[in-house]
Amino acid sequence: MPISALRRALLALPLLALPYGVQAAENPSVVVSIKPIHGIASAIMAGVGEPVLLLDGASSPHAYSLRPSEARSLQEADLVIYVSHSLEGFLKKPLATLSGGAHQLELADVEGLTILAMREGGAWEAHSHDHGGHDHDDHDHEDEHHDEHDHDAHDHDAHDHDGHEDHAHAEEHDHDHDHDHDHEHEHEHEHEGEEGHHHDEHGIDAHLWLDPANGASIAKAIAAELGEIDPDHAGTYQDNLKKFLASLDALGNDLDSQLEPVRSKPFVVFHDAYQYLEAGFGLNAVGSITVSPEQKPGAKRLHEIEDKIRDSNAVCVFAEPQFRPAIVEAVVADTGAHIGTLDPLGADIPAGPDAYQNILRQNAGALADCLSQS
Repeated sequence: MPISALRRALLALPLLALPYGVQAAENPSVVVSIKPIHGIASAIMAGVGEPVLLLDGASSPHAYSLRPSEARSLQEADLVIYVSHSLEGFLKKPLATLSGGAHQLELADVEGLTILAMREGGAWEAHSHDHGGHDHDDHDHEDEHHDEHDHDAHDHDAHDHDGHEDHAHAEEHDHDHDHDHDHEHEHEHEHEGEEGHHHDEHGIDAHLWLDPANGASIAKAIAAELGEIDPDHAGTYQDNLKKFLASLDALGNDLDSQLEPVRSKPFVVFHDAYQYLEAGFGLNAVGSITVSPEQKPGAKRLHEIEDKIRDSNAVCVFAEPQFRPAIVEAVVADTGAHIGTLDPLGADIPAGPDAYQNILRQNAGALADCLSQS
């Protein structure tokens, strides 16, 4: 090649590369706090970009400290998605220092979201009002802990994964599923809950992603927020949303069928992180071992749970992979109950666009497997 031709080719390279660089700069920078929500955001952003995940593995949101690289990601973010300040307390100060152009999506305030009150008293014990240095009630939630809000009981109806999703839940729930395969997955439950928006951050169970109806609401909120920030890709986000909702609807049908035979079977959990899953599928949890997984339950509490297991004929007691199983093993030793494992954050599930569904699938499978034992 003549030198002049080579020079022209070399000079053209930056110009050829420019559209890619400009396009990459236009793609939004999104940071997500926990893996289940990151999975939803990843599915909505498919083909556009990949969100940054802050907490991978078994880290607790209440005890987490940002690494320098994560703090930089927050400062450079166009959108930060989290459940609530009461769940991800470590984000409160960093989010307060973000530039004015950064969007924040607090999922506890998403319209149409079903929010349940923390259970306490009896088998659910009382809740601490000072956890992790935050001035609010914390449900015994460990990996994810919660956003907490006060709300009145009311009914939600319609689990519509394609457009409308008021979803009724309850600690005591009427489980009435009516799945429409045209992307509508309806659940009717009576429950103590409230549509999320502008909640006072006290008394709310923040494990809200464990109900697929809430997962649908979250996906819609993320797609809408991304469309506002990045209108050039709004069509892609909406197309991805439709695919995600269809997948979630199909998964809801599968999990309904899987859990149907064990719905009435009583069980005890390590800490009370699963009532959204229980309410969404009409399951029968009868108590939790501890309020705060970081705090070892006393002998009196363990004795109370042993009595509860016997009195309720609980089939299973569920441990969590982030904590040693010795306490669970001690509680069930003389009761005849089986031991299973649940994990609301999916510590061993790879992050990515399938993570949310896989977390639901993993927990439903663990419930079905353990509760099906005699």
